[in-house]
Amino acid sequence: MNMRNRVAGFSAATALTCTSLTACSGWAEESSGITIGMSEEILSTDPSSGYDPGSWLLFNNVFQTLLSFPNGGTDPQPEAAESCAFEDTRVQVYRCELKDGLEFSNGDPLTAEDVKFSFDRIRLIDDKAGPAVMFNMLDSVETPDSKTVVFRLKVPDATFPSKIASGAGSIVNHREYEAKSLRKDGLVSGSGPYKLTSMSKDEAVFSPNESYKGPAEVKNGGVTLKLFHSDQDRLRQSLTDHGIDMAFRGLPAKDLAGADSLGGEQGIEIVEGNSAEVQHLVFNMNDPVAGKVGVRKAVSHLLDRDALIKQVYQDTAIPLYSIIPAGVIGHTTAFFDTYGDRPSQEKAEAALRADGIEGKVELTLWSTPSRYGLATDQEMRVIAEQLNSSGLFEAKVKSVPFDRYEKDIASGKYGVYVKGWLPDYPDADNFTAPFFGEGNVLANNYSNRTITETLIPHSATKMNRLEASGDFGKIQDIVAEDVPVLPIWQAKQYAAVHDDIRGYQYCLDASTVFRFWELSKV
Repeated sequence: MNMRNRVAGFSAATALTCTSLTACSGWAEESSGITIGMSEEILSTDPSSGYDPGSWLLFNNVFQTLLSFPNGGTDPQPEAAESCAFEDTRVQVYRCELKDGLEFSNGDPLTAEDVKFSFDRIRLIDDKAGPAVMFNMLDSVETPDSKTVVFRLKVPDATFPSKIASGAGSIVNHREYEAKSLRKDGLVSGSGPYKLTSMSKDEAVFSPNESYKGPAEVKNGGVTLKLFHSDQDRLRQSLTDHGIDMAFRGLPAKDLAGADSLGGEQGIEIVEGNSAEVQHLVFNMNDPVAGKVGVRKAVSHLLDRDALIKQVYQDTAIPLYSIIPAGVIGHTTAFFDTYGDRPSQEKAEAALRADGIEGKVELTLWSTPSRYGLATDQEMRVIAEQLNSSGLFEAKVKSVPFDRYEKDIASGKYGVYVKGWLPDYPDADNFTAPFFGEGNVLANNYSNRTITETLIPHSATKMNRLEASGDFGKIQDIVAEDVPVLPIWQAKQYAAVHDDIRGYQYCLDASTVFRFWELSKV
């Protein structure tokens, strides 16, 4: 996901006075608050801008969507809507009926006008760090009455229900947000299970929203989310010192697996869940070196995923052999089938020579640990060592801050760089459509008309997603042949929790929704 820093408004003093959420929210005294620590930032409190894991964690708990993903499920179910369905077999007209009595946390009614406003606003603002790209297929939003919303799509899109169930479908109060500009006061007006009570640089405080009407049942008195800004040691220390109840996204691999694991220490349990987070090497197709298919295929023949994962991540990830991860309908092992799972110097050399390349290939791998984790630099160094040990490459690694990294990628300065992807919704479409065509999120100048004009559009007509598997299989085969990206690993999802916390298993599934409301303390 892309990111942009856009957090302001609440003072640190306000946040500190509300550390006890039972006091701030007026919630029942017997309902304990939960304190969670993570290394991710919350880069936006406005759904028209936020497109990063930390911001979507906030959106999923503070805003309602028409549909939502149930615990452990990937099939969207009604949330603010009473019902939603396609009206036509061409999957281009989608109608939703709202529940009765919906309200924002300030008491304002939530009606079809707010839904239309929210989707129109995302597209009008079209923030480059926001999710507007997810709704390119949306033609218009109509409101026949105060409870009915009709979406008309330019092209068929069977994944539309999943898209509006994601953080991109957050419904905002039209009375409190500008139609054409982002909210800059840092305040939030939503109708979800929680209210954002206060926020500072290091902490966000959430209290239960008594006005909420939906399927979520809040099981705690509120949540304090502490932000550790990539400081893994301080996150670990806060967990062991009982400064937080749960650590999510940010602990190093050694704390999650192996002899140095936190598991069992001081009543701490390491919990593993499903994840569809992936990481790729990306090749700039216009680069004079990486743009040569022989170079890309040689790298594919030399990458040893198993050794890399064991050395850097201590088996807290799994090798990835396609752009669509395991567990998602449509997944194949196209790169395994084409390049195998063991490095081959002979095949790599043959790929280079077939492309007329003689001598060692000089290659720079670009990295940014500030976005994809502190281990990313080490990972790139290991890949460089694997390439160099073949005698075919002279590879080196350069690491830069994320803001420079994104600008340089956009301007085409890098030949090879790392990109992570945490899906917006659990469908193969979200691992393919954003990666190809003009303005794709990888910014690598790769274009394939068979993918963009035939396979992706055809897959979008299939309401039964199993029926789209053939299209996705062909996409993966093309990518394995052209190698615009090289899949590296698929993450496992972990949390470290104290043994008095319950419900954490409902926060770690393939939907990527971290459900505050499921957590409780005994």
